[in-house]
Amino acid sequence: MPDGPRYDDDFYAWTRYQAEVLRTLRTRDNRFDRENVAEEIETVGRNERDSIRSHVRRILEHLLELAYSPAGNPRYGWMRSVIEARGSLDDKLSASLRRDVEEKLPTLYEDARESAELALREYGEHAAADALPMTCPYTLDQVLQRRWYPEPEERK
Repeated sequence: MPDGPRYDDDFYAWTRYQAEVLRTLRTRDNRFDRENVAEEIETVGRNERDSIRSHVRRILEHLLELAYSPAGNPRYGWMRSVIEARGSLDDKLSASLRRDVEEKLPTLYEDARESAELALREYGEHAAADALPMTCPYTLDQVLQRRWYPEPEERK
């Protein structure tokens, strides 16, 4: 069994490790484009990471809209979007990607907050947009927890 992260256990960590292994292999065969193959493997891992971050941003945006929008009509659409994103995360979130998201959560929240604010203002919900918290009110566990949604602010 090879050293390092396993492909099936932590794909993102595996891609980073395999790229490093390729770069450090000693070979005299110049036909093998080691550096570009390593870069391509890393790119696949980065794409996976970026997909995870995108799903978390989408969940955060819709959790904010669920908590702060007084509108009743789009709620089920936001909830469905959260369910879909959480389902995608279930399939992809490895230990190393979870650590990445935990580190990036404040930045992901800033992006999600900005999107939620614009969406709320677009529909004339200026008070709701103004009420959005500047720092993330949700833990990563809440973001990932199936069937968890914040209570609407007016009901608290």
